[in-house]
Amino acid sequence: MVPESFLYSFVARGTVVLAESHTELPGNFRQIALQRLQELPSSADRFTYNYHRHTFTFLIEDGYTYCAVVNESVGTQLSIAFLENVKTDFNKIYGGGGKAADTAALNKEFGPIMKEQMQYIITHADEIEKLQKLRAQVSQVKTVMHDNIIKTLERERNITNLADKADELHDSAQTYKGITNQIHRKMWWQNMKMKLVVIGIMVILAFVIWLSICRGFNCTN
Repeated sequence: MVPESFLYSFVARGTVVLAESHTELPGNFRQIALQRLQELPSSADRFTYNYHRHTFTFLIEDGYTYCAVVNESVGTQLSIAFLENVKTDFNKIYGGGGKAADTAALNKEFGPIMKEQMQYIITHADEIEKLQKLRAQVSQVKTVMHDNIIKTLERERNITNLADKADELHDSAQTYKGITNQIHRKMWWQNMKMKLVVIGIMVILAFVIWLSICRGFNCTN
């Protein structure tokens, strides 16, 4: 990677630049970066802007914005790696930014550190890219594993719900069966009573007929 790959960087609190580092190459990188700083979405924690074969990458955290301007040939992963290193150094030195407001010479003090980080990224670009790709793969694996766990839990929850519904259906079936048996017994008893009544009526009729026949015979005799 050529030294001119990293062109400009800064650390800002809100929209006020606290420290910056840049190369000697001519260009309006600073003006464009500051303009984009004013226009950053309030909800974003990372933002990338491409302009005239240059990439402006912003990392926002705890009210501080870290920016890197690079040639478009530099991958976004390297820009993010650089900004993460700058953020780590800034937090170590200034306690998460709390001491930054009281440091009048912050730009003079922290600017060279940013330049060293630029040089480090340029020198170790291949190793950093491999490490970033490995991290991305690990993150992807974690995401896949997380999704699989969620899906497994969802399946188990669905199976549990199905089992509960099956139990409910079984209980409902048992209740229905009990009610049906009660109805059948009741209908059987009512039917039996009707049969007994009919048999009783038939016995009475038979007795009356028999009595009438007997009287008829007695009358003729």
